[in-house]
Amino acid sequence: MVRVCTACPRHPLPGSKLRCSDGDSDSRRAWPRAGAAVTPQAGAMAGGGAGAAKRLGTLLSGLLECGAFCGIIFGWASLVFVLKDLGYFKDLCQPTATPSPNRTLLPDCSWQDEQFSLVFTIGSFMNNFVTFPMGFIFDRFGTTVARLIAISLYTGGTLLVAFSTPELAVLLFPAMSMLSVGGILLLLTNMQVGNLFGKYRSIIITLYNGAFDSSSAIFLIIKVLYEHGLSLRAMFLFMAACSAWHLLRTLFLMPRTHIPYPLPPAYDYGLRCPGRSQSYRTYEEKRPPGEAGPEETPLEPSAPRGDGDPPGVSFRACVCSRVFAWHVAWLSVMQLRHYLFIGTLNPLLDHLARGDSHLVSTYTNAFAFTQLCGVLCAPWNGLILDRHKRGKNPRPEGALGVLADLRASVLSLVVTVTLCVLFSVCAAVPMLPVQFATFVLQVLSRSFLYGGNAAFLAIAFPPQHFGKLYGLAMALSALVALLQYPCVALVRGPLSGDPFYMNLGLIAVVLVAFVSPVVVVCECRRRAKELGAAGTPLTAPPGSKTPAEMPQ
Repeated sequence: MVRVCTACPRHPLPGSKLRCSDGDSDSRRAWPRAGAAVTPQAGAMAGGGAGAAKRLGTLLSGLLECGAFCGIIFGWASLVFVLKDLGYFKDLCQPTATPSPNRTLLPDCSWQDEQFSLVFTIGSFMNNFVTFPMGFIFDRFGTTVARLIAISLYTGGTLLVAFSTPELAVLLFPAMSMLSVGGILLLLTNMQVGNLFGKYRSIIITLYNGAFDSSSAIFLIIKVLYEHGLSLRAMFLFMAACSAWHLLRTLFLMPRTHIPYPLPPAYDYGLRCPGRSQSYRTYEEKRPPGEAGPEETPLEPSAPRGDGDPPGVSFRACVCSRVFAWHVAWLSVMQLRHYLFIGTLNPLLDHLARGDSHLVSTYTNAFAFTQLCGVLCAPWNGLILDRHKRGKNPRPEGALGVLADLRASVLSLVVTVTLCVLFSVCAAVPMLPVQFATFVLQVLSRSFLYGGNAAFLAIAFPPQHFGKLYGLAMALSALVALLQYPCVALVRGPLSGDPFYMNLGLIAVVLVAFVSPVVVVCECRRRAKELGAAGTPLTAPPGSKTPAEMPQ
């Protein structure tokens, strides 16, 4: 009988005999026994079945996928220009009672604007809220199933837009929701690519989130091409045809289940041509007869648990932890601040410019341009998260490695909150030139926020729960983001369009996010004490082996 190794809660080993099928060895999560010649580090960067070219192709194609498809709904303002020109929801415009200076009645299109706003509101809400069930699907069924669902949704959304007409403008509601959910699910499956690159893991996760932010430029490109004569239907049919590329990438450049971290020796993924390849099966065949395999060698003594309880940390334990609760609060208050700024930007600029439409247009264009820089700003947060991995001494393994990663995340959390506070302070200053600084700080804060959110969840919690925890965090933050509507009503009503006092209150709300890094520091100290009590040296010599990670 094969013994179940319960050594590592964050990287549990299956108890069944390891097999390699379809060229995918990731779900087996195999590890060499102590003293073995091949280490996870070797498999992670140089010794795996997947060569450097394949891993680089996966990285670059994923970056293109996130930057060109995943977050296009956030460029909604550019698409609305095209849709209005085509006459979508035009029947909602009514002539005004006040004549214009040239004695023609101007149409009142506020109901049309409200319908477009409702389409975006539902789509952006689905982008966050549906991430939770999509995370369950990703964790339970793996990458291939999740990506096939995402591709189906994305293709359906693009086809609905392509075949919509002003008479069938209602198709925009399901179309934008499908594009939003499909895009966020593609992003979710891509973030695991960072596991292929060892010490650059957090940089790649944040880079992908930055590309997601910058993908809002796609609707801007559609607007420009429309102005040069291309039809909306042709462009969205082309986007639907790109689903064939997504499918090929799913088959050949993505794993069937998940990419483990750290990588096992001779790790490979994706379909391959017939023939023997360097996978885990090859590693098993090279093992000397009689030598215990990795699944037979416990990395630490088995902890007692009840019958039927799975090894490792349960999803419920992760959700109920203080670290996760305060991280959700950290994410929610800052996301609410960003949504409110975007939602009130036009009336804010109109208020500060005293109705000068030229100035409002200039500052609106400046804001749109800065949003494209998210992909350039996001990796800076990854550099902060991975700074401890670039020293002369190798990164410790096991519990010490997780503790080092968690300690490194504290600075990232603090910097993100600090950027959001500075952004909130500048947004509260009722001076128009200061808003240029507000735009820069907003895109910095936003790129740090979403990239840091994904990287922190990958660091602090077991990888088998990443999809569910990421989805739950986004879903809960989406519920909090619904508070933007009463806040907008407050500005337009009792505050007479002046958001100054609301901005002051939001500064105080954002300051609550500083509690999260404090909680993480306390968690690091608790784990360090537990490791010390267990006799584990907190400073491991280079090349030394350490026990498996402590439960979260």
